[in-house]
Amino acid sequence: MEEGEAEGAIKLEFTPTWIVAAVCCIIVFISLIVERLLHYLGKFLRRKSQKSLFEALQKVKEELMLLGFISLLLTVFQGTIVKICISKEWTGHLLPCKEDSSADLVSPTGGKRRLLFSQESYCDAKYEVPLLSVEALHQLHIFIFVLAITHVVYSVLTMVLAGLKIREWKHWEDSIKKNDSESVPRTIAHVHQFEFIRDHFMGIGKDSEILSWLHSFGKQFYGSVTKSDYTTMRLGFIMTHCGSNPKFNFHKYMVRALEADFKKVVGISWYLWIFVVVFLLLDVSGWHTYFWIAFIPLILLLAVGTKLEHVISQLAHEVAEKHSAIEGDLVVKPSDDHFWLHRPKIVLYLIHFILFQNAFEISFFFWILTTYGSNSCIMEKMRYVVPRLVIGLIIQILCSYSTLPLYAIVTQMGSSFKKAIFEEHVRQSLIGWAHNVKKRRGSEASSTRSGSVGSKDRSSRGAHLQKLDQDDLNKDGQVELQAKSSTPLNTGPKSV
Repeated sequence: MEEGEAEGAIKLEFTPTWIVAAVCCIIVFISLIVERLLHYLGKFLRRKSQKSLFEALQKVKEELMLLGFISLLLTVFQGTIVKICISKEWTGHLLPCKEDSSADLVSPTGGKRRLLFSQESYCDAKYEVPLLSVEALHQLHIFIFVLAITHVVYSVLTMVLAGLKIREWKHWEDSIKKNDSESVPRTIAHVHQFEFIRDHFMGIGKDSEILSWLHSFGKQFYGSVTKSDYTTMRLGFIMTHCGSNPKFNFHKYMVRALEADFKKVVGISWYLWIFVVVFLLLDVSGWHTYFWIAFIPLILLLAVGTKLEHVISQLAHEVAEKHSAIEGDLVVKPSDDHFWLHRPKIVLYLIHFILFQNAFEISFFFWILTTYGSNSCIMEKMRYVVPRLVIGLIIQILCSYSTLPLYAIVTQMGSSFKKAIFEEHVRQSLIGWAHNVKKRRGSEASSTRSGSVGSKDRSSRGAHLQKLDQDDLNKDGQVELQAKSSTPLNTGPKSV
């Protein structure tokens, strides 16, 4: 036994069994409680037919499994990493704290560091230092755990608050349906008499593109979605995609679509882990990196909110510039051309990054506070800390009550619709129908190979089924619901 181990480190073989059993019992008990809670939450969501939220819960479980695997790797390879020795000169660059203030952190003597002396003395004998100390590995381990949990909790909180805001629009949906049930004669009205046109085309921004963008920037802070906005965009969506179903419940569809997007937001994608590595690399003393990167999600959030408001203005401009008078209700034309790169989904990726970046800032702050204390050099001075916390709070409020609700309704103004347009039982019927088509196509192909000669009509039908199966059934057996035409069908919602 080496000197460091004799002084402080106690191996498992010399640890009382009651201590080992008690610790294992507590850890297993807590793990089982968390596992059961997630299990019952999943059963509750399935019982309530909340498939989208159930899939989001499965995504959380995947993140926890990845987190456990990362933890396992750090634990298993801890001894190997500590024995990777590098020159002392290499450790003098890109330090988060200055050399004099960090000396206590890397000192191998005294207190807890004495427990790690035996492992790190391996490099000391070579007059080198370990690539990463055991204590640093342990702290990095905790940070990754805190980051993952914070991101999940923060995403859930943001989506819940946004959902509450969107559900306030339900009385608009009910009011519209009540008015539709009453027979109102169709009249011809000047286009400027519509409130939607007055709010977005007349006045500020009518003749200047710059003023129009400035108006869109300011509107996201107050009344981001008004009743006239909701009514007009709802009607535009229904007339484009559900022409034969004017009583389509647009609000219910919008909520289902947002819940479906939630499972994408709650996860930590591979490119977000790259950002974590980059941010950790740039945490250098004197650079105040975490103060400056706190502005990145704020700037992106303001840009996204401005763009979504500007899409509404563009819809109003298209109608006002093409028509002087309209008979009946005002109808806008959804189109992907209003969005960045003609892809509404880009907005979701940006929101995902914004939520993750803000969660990163919050988790890093609390990790430093609990690990090193408020006086640590990594924490920096209060004049840098307070603005970061204020910015994080602003992002939370603005994203929950303005940007996400805007995203939920404005991204429906694209050229296509989402599969959430169908109720769950309808989607399951379509999936079953697509599977039957695939099976029937396989049977016809088998009979053809066996030598049976079919009629020309059957051959044509088999080719049609093959094309239909390729278009409608993806790898997961889900029905692709991208609209390929702007002409509404007479048989229900527009689909492929």
